[in-house]
Amino acid sequence: MTGLTPASPRPTDIVLHTRSAQLEIAFDDGARFQLPCEYLRVFSPSAEVRGHGPGQETLQVGKRHVAITDLEPVGHYALKLVFDDGHSTGLYSWDYLYELGLKQAEYWQHYLDRLAAAGASRE
Repeated sequence: MTGLTPASPRPTDIVLHTRSAQLEIAFDDGARFQLPCEYLRVFSPSAEVRGHGPGQETLQVGKRHVAITDLEPVGHYALKLVFDDGHSTGLYSWDYLYELGLKQAEYWQHYLDRLAAAGASRE
């Protein structure tokens, strides 16, 4: 997805469910997503995770039990998530959170395939 535009969906409700380790986010177009903390951590938009270009991504392993400890709004366009493993450098734009919700099954399967190919684990 490209950057925010006036037509981009905006969140209307954001709830962190600590017990189930999920971030629930509802958008003004009616979409509602339950995004696991592990999924959000693995797909952090930070340079530490994504690298500085295609093919430079760092496979995230051992994140099954990661939790979000804090949510910080960034202007009117993003959310900074603070994870209990110390990671806090990714800014999750509304567009990116929406994309993560829409493509969750596809992205998650790709991640699991990459883990298997690397002989790595979520544990």
